[in-house]
Amino acid sequence: MEKRPNSRQAVWFLSSMYLFGLIGIGLPLHRDIVLLTPFNLLVSLGLALYFHIPWTIRSVSFFLLCYVLGFGAELFGVQTGLLFGEYQYGQVLGPKIWGTPLLIGANWMLLSYGGGCLSNLLWPGRSWIWRGVAAAALLVGLDLLIEPVAMTHGFWSWAGDTVPLRNYLGWFAVALPLQLYFAYFQGNIANKVAIALFFMQFAFFLLLGLRIWIAA
Repeated sequence: MEKRPNSRQAVWFLSSMYLFGLIGIGLPLHRDIVLLTPFNLLVSLGLALYFHIPWTIRSVSFFLLCYVLGFGAELFGVQTGLLFGEYQYGQVLGPKIWGTPLLIGANWMLLSYGGGCLSNLLWPGRSWIWRGVAAAALLVGLDLLIEPVAMTHGFWSWAGDTVPLRNYLGWFAVALPLQLYFAYFQGNIANKVAIALFFMQFAFFLLLGLRIWIAA
């Protein structure tokens, strides 16, 4: 049987990929390098899932729920403006259905999984409710960093070029049931690759955001 590569190799590979993206977008090396975002997202999610152990009906249900609820919330948000505010997606995230990229559900899978694993790691002795709420808060914190970068590079745009408070409240409202489910049924899962990815994304968007702020 072929030996599965260890998580350290995967983390090094992903770190290199995010560093390339950071340099490529930050300098920028080429104006279209941001169009590699779907590839980055799928590789990141694929490796995180590859190192998920054990696979059970509950873990499969969690990932499916993340995609369906995440995509559904974004679709509802784009069409009505009620959940997150008035916004629309650009072309960076690829093909769309009713104005909503198919990949946005995969993004919710990756962020929700990483946030849940990190919460399990940081607060193993806390109740599942505590860990679920904390993980949802971690996702909102990450979105605070994502928003200015996403707007600058055409991921999506907001009416009036302003991110409303409703967006962050909406993020928390969508993330909370997912994280409570994960904390209750997957409270022993702390996937090192998923956790590393969460930190990579935090650093990636923080540094790009600082560049945008300095250049303003």
